[in-house]
Amino acid sequence: MKKVVVGGQIDKEEVRQLVEAHANGVFEVEVKSDLDAAMAVKAGQSDFYLGACNTGGGGALAMALALLGRENCVTVSMPSSVMTEEEIRAEVQAGKKAFGFTAQHKEIVIPIIMDELAKL
Repeated sequence: MKKVVVGGQIDKEEVRQLVEAHANGVFEVEVKSDLDAAMAVKAGQSDFYLGACNTGGGGALAMALALLGRENCVTVSMPSSVMTEEEIRAEVQAGKKAFGFTAQHKEIVIPIIMDELAKL
């Protein structure tokens, strides 16, 4: 079973609930601090990282960027913009492991991310 870890700075419980709602029994979901979450992905204990903050790329992804590298991370939404569904799906297919977004957009981006991750 694939594992998703929820990190980031805010709305962790809400993010967890949305991830579980769209996991369709394919994913195990765990909530950790942003540092522990990024370390879990780096160590191979989790497959993917999802995190929310107010900007989509700061507290949501800072530790993931530091530990996993820019090539494995993507900000799918910021206060002024949200990637299109096609762009989000392309980032998943490109091999990204960590996804950051604003808390305001979690209901939009999580279903897309989870649907595409399930295809991997």
